[in-house]
Amino acid sequence: MKKYRNSIFYITTIGGFSALMYWTILLGAKLEQGRNIAVHESGKSQWAEFIDALVHNLEHPLAILLAQIVTIILVARVFGWAARKIGQPTVIGEMIAGIVLGPSLIGLYFPEFSAALFPTQSLGNLQFLSQIGLILFMYVVGMELDLNVLRNKAQDAIVVSHASIIFPFTLGLGLAYFLYESFAPQNIQFSSFGLFIGIAMSITAFPVLARIVQERGIHKTRLGTIAITCAAADDITAWCLLAAVIAIVKAGSFTSSLYVILLAVGYVFLMIKVVRPFLKQVGDLHTSREHMSKPIVGIFFLTLIISSYITEVIGIHALFGAFMAGAIMPENVKFRNIFIEKVEDVAMVLLLPLFFVFTGLRTQIGLLNDIYLWKIAGAIILVAVTGKFLGSALAAKFVGQSWKDSLTLGALMNTRGLMELVVLNIGYDLGVLSPEIFAMMVIMALVTTFMTGPALDLINWIFKSRKEETPEEVGQPDKFKILISFGHPERGRSLLRLANSFIRKLNENVSVTALHLTASNELHHYNEAEYERESFAPLISEAQGLNQKITTLFKTSNDIDSDIAEVANNGDYDLLLIGVGQSIFEGSLLGKVLGFTTRIINPGKLLNTVTGKKDMIEDSPFDERTKMILSKTKVPVGILIDKGLHNTDNVFIPFLSQDDTFLIQYSQKFISNTGSQVTILDTAGQIKANPAINEIITVIGQATPNHISLLDEKVIDKEFLKQQSLMLISLESWKKLVVMKSQWLPNAPSTLILAEK
Repeated sequence: MKKYRNSIFYITTIGGFSALMYWTILLGAKLEQGRNIAVHESGKSQWAEFIDALVHNLEHPLAILLAQIVTIILVARVFGWAARKIGQPTVIGEMIAGIVLGPSLIGLYFPEFSAALFPTQSLGNLQFLSQIGLILFMYVVGMELDLNVLRNKAQDAIVVSHASIIFPFTLGLGLAYFLYESFAPQNIQFSSFGLFIGIAMSITAFPVLARIVQERGIHKTRLGTIAITCAAADDITAWCLLAAVIAIVKAGSFTSSLYVILLAVGYVFLMIKVVRPFLKQVGDLHTSREHMSKPIVGIFFLTLIISSYITEVIGIHALFGAFMAGAIMPENVKFRNIFIEKVEDVAMVLLLPLFFVFTGLRTQIGLLNDIYLWKIAGAIILVAVTGKFLGSALAAKFVGQSWKDSLTLGALMNTRGLMELVVLNIGYDLGVLSPEIFAMMVIMALVTTFMTGPALDLINWIFKSRKEETPEEVGQPDKFKILISFGHPERGRSLLRLANSFIRKLNENVSVTALHLTASNELHHYNEAEYERESFAPLISEAQGLNQKITTLFKTSNDIDSDIAEVANNGDYDLLLIGVGQSIFEGSLLGKVLGFTTRIINPGKLLNTVTGKKDMIEDSPFDERTKMILSKTKVPVGILIDKGLHNTDNVFIPFLSQDDTFLIQYSQKFISNTGSQVTILDTAGQIKANPAINEIITVIGQATPNHISLLDEKVIDKEFLKQQSLMLISLESWKKLVVMKSQWLPNAPSTLILAEK
């Protein structure tokens, strides 16, 4: 009876109260008598009324906003992926996505769709949300600034940074003189127009520059340090100048703007001398996630909001307040990391793409419908590149840099990215920039950001100075070289134990390199050294326990699978060991329902389908990254399915094809170095029918008695599998077992799948 008690109670409670509610509604209906209650009679069928209600719901402002957000995020992700694939920062793809969704493309060719998705009355909501995203983004930019670097290494950087501002600013002001009469709005003074063109020409995108420096692997060099420091100094100077320019524009004259500037100076003094020490004290007491309570988080977010509010009221824009709030955050790296993680995902993934699209909706490239206007756009780009590139390069050369480093610094400082769009939108909102000039300046921002990568490649080619991707000691041809590439440190430990099993007794004739790549948009330049140290600490500890010397190699990447293959190929390794990933659709209902569409919606698959290229391993049961590594790598690859690998005492090899013969040489390595007991299962009778393979196994057995055995059993019991430490199998045989849905496969131990090249 006890097992039915809960069911009886549930049915009685729900049924009883439902009946009580129904009775109450019946009584309440009698109270309607004497009231003038309108009864809606449309004459339409119930289905028609349902459709009308559905259409009404679709046109509700909230529904439109949510549809806009979904569309924007999806399109931004696709274009961001495409940008990474061609070696460009993600921001380039997102900027282009904004223009594509705007009147320049979708609005031009699909006006009905554009009007339905982005009706004019909905743009206000989109703008406010995008401004919130920008405020959070500028908060992160402020936190990313390492003021200690500015204090310690700013001597040369300040010279280069300020030269990279004053030179393009002056050229921009001169350009404004020629543009003012034809392109400035009628009610705007020349000083306002000229100052805004000048500041737009002199801005540098600090976040994008920092990502490029990371991806190029120059962040630990003197040049990388100077570039980061210059960009940080440039950011602070440019935003102070922008605040002054906004004050002048809003006040209407320089004299009246002095009051605004004085208020801004007082605000900065208050933030640095009063608010910053208070926040530092709070940060020193709460340096870990455990101590980061909601009231503490509330203090810092309240500081951000109040700071933004004050600067907006003063007249120097809320974004300056957000930037300042981030810059005065406690300098403790762990503390800043926690806050950046809290803010960045929402700002960068959800809200910031809204800003790109809102900018795209404002950008009407169709206005440039005359060759003369395109010549003006070309002149703007030329002045922007000349001012920023040459200004930075010549200043760097003056302070003692080589021509290669000077030109590299010029190319980096010429990166404008998102920061340029922020400045342009402020100018557009203030009415300083006309739609034509706004469109031209957006094109300039795209071109100058896009050209950074190719310019750096050209400079490296001219000066014939290509940095090796692999450590020097790996390049020795007489060594057996293994590369292990890992994401999670614990998986890296298993891969290292496996690598050690291949080479334990080879002494100095081996080389093991541990490679860890991380996505460039997941890591900030100021905490890269700490992240690298934490990532490799478990492997270094494991290597010490194994008495195994390893070389560590760390870098940020825009395309992780391609970079893993490139490092493996360039280093001429004998074996690449990786861990297998898992598809996000694997084992889910969505994966079963959309199994065929996961190939279609994958951009790489779609590109291969369009270009007619067939994936070499289309049917291999791996995640996309593993498949891409296999297709691009020219050295043997071992894929570890780790189920808690601790040793290789007992190894078994399912032999399904004569092509599996190469596995025997790997079994020899296990036997020679760790004394493994190897069992070869001739499940298909392939070995029995091939005397040559039989002879090889016999020779190994004579050289190492009792370490290798041959079984021809077709059925493998669970007890046998429990005794094994590792299964060694070829890629083709693994695919066969998966297709056959072998019953013993789920009970297999850790598995090393080998793909011979």
